[in-house]
Amino acid sequence: MKTVIGIDNGTQSTKVIFYDYENMKIAAEASSPHDLISGEDGTKEQKARWWIDALKKCFREIPEDVRKSTAAVGVSGQQHGFVPLDAEGTVLHNVKIWSDTSTASECLEIEAAYGSGKKLLQDTGNRILPGYTASKILWFRKRHPEKYAKMRHILLPHDYLNFYLTGEYSMEYGDASGTGLLNIRERTWNRRLIQLLDPDRDLSSCLPRLLDASGAAGSVSRMASEELGILEGIIVSSGGGDNMMGAIGTGTVSPGVMAMSLGTSGTIYGYSDTPVIDETENLAAFCSSTGGWLPLLCTMNCTVGTERTRALFDTDVKDFDKTAGKARPGSGGILTIPFFTGERTPNLPNGKGCIVGITDTNMTKPNIFRSTMEAAVFSMRLGLETFKKRGFEPKEIRLIGGGANSPLWRQIASDILDIPVVVPLYKEAAALGAAVQALWVLQQKKGNTIQPLVNLTNLHVKMDKDSRCIPNSMAVKTYDGSYRLYRAYIDQLSPLYR
Repeated sequence: MKTVIGIDNGTQSTKVIFYDYENMKIAAEASSPHDLISGEDGTKEQKARWWIDALKKCFREIPEDVRKSTAAVGVSGQQHGFVPLDAEGTVLHNVKIWSDTSTASECLEIEAAYGSGKKLLQDTGNRILPGYTASKILWFRKRHPEKYAKMRHILLPHDYLNFYLTGEYSMEYGDASGTGLLNIRERTWNRRLIQLLDPDRDLSSCLPRLLDASGAAGSVSRMASEELGILEGIIVSSGGGDNMMGAIGTGTVSPGVMAMSLGTSGTIYGYSDTPVIDETENLAAFCSSTGGWLPLLCTMNCTVGTERTRALFDTDVKDFDKTAGKARPGSGGILTIPFFTGERTPNLPNGKGCIVGITDTNMTKPNIFRSTMEAAVFSMRLGLETFKKRGFEPKEIRLIGGGANSPLWRQIASDILDIPVVVPLYKEAAALGAAVQALWVLQQKKGNTIQPLVNLTNLHVKMDKDSRCIPNSMAVKTYDGSYRLYRAYIDQLSPLYR
C-alpha cells in the first residue's frame, strides 16, 4: 500500500487522512478539535500550539504501518490567519484567524493611506477587508510593539504547519492572495502596500519565498518524522488555503465546474484560466493552488446561524433538520439576516444577526429553524449571480462542508440557486485536495514533467450520485420572491452595520 497524507487545519479541528492512491480509497483518518478565543470586539483567535497538539494527536491514532506507507504530505489551512514568528521560529502572539473582525479600523486606515479601496482593487485585485492578513499585521504593530519588533517571519496557518513539517519558510500563491498584499495579476507582492504597513521597516524581509502550486515546500524533517511517526525526507507539497484545497478535492480545477461550502463560513467559487477582478466587490480575486485563479465569494456566517439556533433551543442536528423540514419553502415569510459575527460579503464588519418578517401566525419553531438554513444559501446566491454575470455557466454545484450532510439543506440549496447540486463521495474535500496535490507534486518529481492536475482529480475525485438534488420549480418561484425581500432588508439595515 502506498499513501499520501492530506492535513486540513480548519477553524474547528485538524483532520488528517492517509489516501491510498493505488486503490483510490482512504486508508486511515483522524481528527482533533480546536478551541477558540472570542471577544465582544470581534476578536477570533487561536494558539498555534493547539494546531500542533491536534496534529500529533491525529497521527497517534493512525496505525504505524499506515504511517510508514506514505510518500508525500499536503497541507490545507484556514485562510488569512496571521502567524508572527521571531528569528528562531517561535510564535510571538495568538493567531488572529480569518473570522476576526477586530481590525476593521486598520482596514480603513490602510486603504486611506493607499489612496482608496477602489485604487487597491484596481492595482492588486482586492480591497483590504476584515479578515485579511494585512490589517492584522498593522493591528499587531500598533497593539504589541515589543513583540512586533521581534517579528522576523509572517506566515499563514498552512504555512506554519509546512514550517513545522520541514523547518522551511514558504508561501503559495493561492493562500498568499488572501493576505491582501499580493498583486494577483502578476503574482508579486505589492511593495508600496507593504511599505505602508510600516514606513520605518522593510516588512518584505518577513514574507517568505513564494511557491508555484506544483512546487514542494520542502521535505519532512527529522524532528517532524520522530514526533509524527512518518518517514524523514518525504516530500511536503506547497499546500494551500482551505478553499484552494477544497477546489482540488471537488474537482473544481477547470472551467465549467463550481463548488460551494456550507461550513462555519460559506464560500462559492469557480476556476478561471485568467484573473477575475470583480468591480462590484462581491467576489474576492484569488489565485488558485493549481496554477490558475479562483474567484470566490466568502461569507463569515453560514452554519453559524443554525448552530446558534440549535444551541438556543437545545436541539441536536437530526431533530433540527426534522423540525425545519416541517416548514414550507420560504419559512412562512420569516427571514434570518445571519451576520452574527459581522460580515465580509457584504462588507459589514459591525453587522449583527436578526430575524425579520415575524407575525403572530408564522412565528413557529419550524419556520425559524428553516429560515436559518435558507439564509446561508441566500448569501451564496449573490455570489452565483455575480459569477453568471462574469460569464460562468455552471452545470452543477458541488457541495461540501457540514451543511452538505443534510438532505434538506441540499434541496434548499438546489431550489434557491436553481441549479442541480451534488456532494463528493468523500466529503472532507480540503483534506482530500491536499492529498491529491501532494500526489501531483510527487508524480512530477518522479517523472520530471508536470501533468495537468485535472487528470488526477478526474481519477480520484468522485461524486455521490445518490446525493444529487434537482430544483423544484414551485420552490424556485417562492425563493425568487424571498431572495428579493432578503436583499431589500440588507439594503435597509446596512447603514447601521458599516
